[in-house]
Amino acid sequence: MSDFLEDQPLGFLLHRVAAALRGDVTATVLEPLGLTFPQYICLRMVSRRPGRSNAELARDTGVSPQAMNMVVRTLQERGLVDRPDTVASGRSLPAELTERGRDLLARTDTGVRAADRRLMTDLTEAQRREFKRILVALGSD
Repeated sequence: MSDFLEDQPLGFLLHRVAAALRGDVTATVLEPLGLTFPQYICLRMVSRRPGRSNAELARDTGVSPQAMNMVVRTLQERGLVDRPDTVASGRSLPAELTERGRDLLARTDTGVRAADRRLMTDLTEAQRREFKRILVALGSD
């Protein structure tokens, strides 16, 4: 790797990694399952934090509430996410994965992990573990 890339801002480098991974995951895993990358991210986030509202999911993923509403609505129409028709107070409709959504998300795991390995093929096992550890530490709540 050249000094040029190593001297780049973190956001730029993370974008390059994310773009490479997203393309691979979309082509090899998600498209065959009829999922888009934003839908996959939404399923993954709802699985980690059930009961999130549309607005919270939008904030968590950095998209507009309107865009997230379209993603959640599509997942709901496919029977992958469930939201109540009404809530006792407020307007937020908490999203939860359905059994079908959990099953589909589980089916993505093997392919997503294979894409991870392809992306990090030039790293040693110790470097892969350390890279993930650092990303977890930087992205923790």
